[in-house]
Order: sequence, then C-alpha cells, then structure tokens
Amino acid sequence: MKVGLKSYKLDRPVSIINSYSLVGPVETRGKLREFFDMSMEDDEWDCKSHEMAEIKMQKFVAEQLIKNSGLKKEDISAYLGGDLINQITATSFAVRDIDVPFLGLYNACATFGESLIIGSLLCQLDLEKVICITSSHFATTERQYRYPLELGTQPTPESQWTVTACGGVILSKKCKIDCPKVKSLTIGNVVDMGVTDANNMGMAMAPAAADTIYNHFKELNLKEDYYDLVITGDLGKLGRDTVDYLLKDKGLDLSKSINDCGALIYDEKQKKCQGGSGAGCSSAVFASYIYKNMINKNFKKVLLVPTGALLSKDSPLQKETIPAIAHAVAIEVN
Repeated sequence: MKVGLKSYKLDRPVSIINSYSLVGPVETRGKLREFFDMSMEDDEWDCKSHEMAEIKMQKFVAEQLIKNSGLKKEDISAYLGGDLINQITATSFAVRDIDVPFLGLYNACATFGESLIIGSLLCQLDLEKVICITSSHFATTERQYRYPLELGTQPTPESQWTVTACGGVILSKKCKIDCPKVKSLTIGNVVDMGVTDANNMGMAMAPAAADTIYNHFKELNLKEDYYDLVITGDLGKLGRDTVDYLLKDKGLDLSKSINDCGALIYDEKQKKCQGGSGAGCSSAVFASYIYKNMINKNFKKVLLVPTGALLSKDSPLQKETIPAIAHAVAIEVN
C-alpha cells in the first residue's frame, strides 16, 4: 500500500529467514568481529586476482545461504545482487555457477537497500524465496574508483576504507514468526548538493540519507523514538554526524538512535579515517551485527538506510559533482 509519495507499507510482511556474512582479514579485526560468519585468511583467498576473489566471495555467501536454510537451488525464485566493479561482473560471474533466476542491480553502495526493496515487492507478487546480496573488495574498488594499490596513494582525513565484505539474506513470502520482517520502505530520490571531492563520500551522500529518512518518518507518521536503531549504509563518522545535523535542522532529532555501518565496522585502533564504505558494508553489517541482534530481540525495530554515491571513475575527472541516493527499509521482529 502506497503511503505518501515515496513510501510503502507491505500488504503482508516479508520474512528474512536467514543471513550470512563474509569479511576480509582487516574487517575481522574490527569492532564487529564476533558477529561475522566467516573471515578470509587474506585478500586473494587463493585466487589469481582480487576480482576473482570477489566473485568467489559472492558465490560462497549465496551457497551458504541456500545450504544453511535447508533449501536447494531450485527453491530460489530470484537472485538480486550487485557490486562496484564495471558491469557488476563479480555478481554476474558468481551467479553463472549457481543457476538461479538473476536480476543484476546497481545503486552503488545503496544496492543492498535496492535489492531488499525489489525483493520484498517481488515476494508480494508471490515469489517464494529471494536472495539479496552485495559485495565489495578493497583492492577491486580502489582500482575502479581511485588509484592502483601499487602507487601507495595516501588517503585523505575525510576518506573511507572500502570494506572487503559480502553479506546476503534470503527473503520469504511466508510469514516466519520469529524472523525479522520487512514492514515498510521508502524509495529515495537522487540528491546532488554539489560536492566534488571523490575522497569525501560521506559528505556527498549525507543529504540523500537525510532526505530519505525525513520522508520516511513524515509519510509514515512516525515518532522520533519509533526505531531502536536508524542506521545508514556507509557515510562514515563525519557523514553520520552530518546526517544527524541535517535531520535536526528539519526538526527531526534521532540522535539517540542514529548510527552508520561504516562508522561501526572498524576499531578505532585501526585508523581507517572516517570508517568503512562499499557495497558490501551495509549488507555485511546487517547480515551479522544487526540481524543477529534482531534474532536475539536486542533490536526490535530497525530502519536500514543504505547509501550510495552515483559517480564513475571518469565523472570527477570531468569536473562533475557527485549525485547520491539512499533507500530506507523498515525491519521489525515480534
């Protein structure tokens, strides 16, 4: 059911019946290490290239999701996924060996939110089981958007560290009483406030996150304390603080509940500038820390807001500004 211009309440909640997270060696030394399901020994993971390692990551997570849910490949109605490599090849190449119906998605680091939205709507159309999965790899993303690792380029204080991680969930149209459920969602607009610094993604994406969160609360007529946790995708610490400021300026104070996946994933001792980023950031943090806390009823109502900067490796060089997107997915457990 449509509520307002951008928000929807699902006619019947969609159950998230399982999750799985895989991270690299840097991420497993971070603050959330106890929540991840699997850690890679090194960034190559016995592969000939970092791109092949990311393909292996996606395939591994998808296979573990199916296996741990007691399902077969034939039970999966659709696989919705994406990554940050050109033409989302990490995802496409992973799925070719799994042999399930596939919809490739791209909303940069907001792709996990996009997949949850589309997957939930597909379940409303009677698809039985849908996999939602995204990944990123530090080395593949650095080569894609910034500089080859061999140059040893120093990060700026405003920058973030792209996570090597993959997270996924399985959505089911059938109601599972003890499982977290997608209840409502808000589809974001592209917002461009004129930021041109490709090393400051948090500042570029924060206005989009604030816009989507504000519209979600307004259109669903929610009180400020409705959610136990409102968590953005990968704004980092500076971006998280900026969203908090922008929301207060709109008259919405979420300072008691708002946080960011990128700001959470690394330990302060690791000195990863503003925190984590990447398409695998929000998916891995949700599939581990958030999902497991919801299963244990530590969080009962969560608003997940994955964020994405819609630039390419060429657009900053052509003096383009950085447009951004954010989608909100409301997940609750009884």
